[in-house]
Amino acid sequence: MADRVMKLASERAVVVFTLSSCCMGHTVAKLMQDLSVNALVHELDSDPRGKEMECALLKMLGGRGPAVPAVFIGGKLVGGTNRVMSLHLGSELVPMLKSAGALWL
Repeated sequence: MADRVMKLASERAVVVFTLSSCCMGHTVAKLMQDLSVNALVHELDSDPRGKEMECALLKMLGGRGPAVPAVFIGGKLVGGTNRVMSLHLGSELVPMLKSAGALWL
């Protein structure tokens, strides 16, 4: 199932795996939108294999929950909300997004 996650994660410069009811997923998606990033938001509860993918994401995150939201930039797992917000507050997120081709600023 990790292969499926990685395949989906490579479909766009920024991919956010979340659940439709996850407020933190909405927060990360809104941040990306505010930064003019066209992120692919994949809601696991809309995917027939979403539960398996959620388990795979949890393993990829080292077993430290929650599994969602999980953010991939340039096909690489960055982490969840805390990591993304820390990068943003530390002025590291925008350069990472530019490097991945998600921003043209």
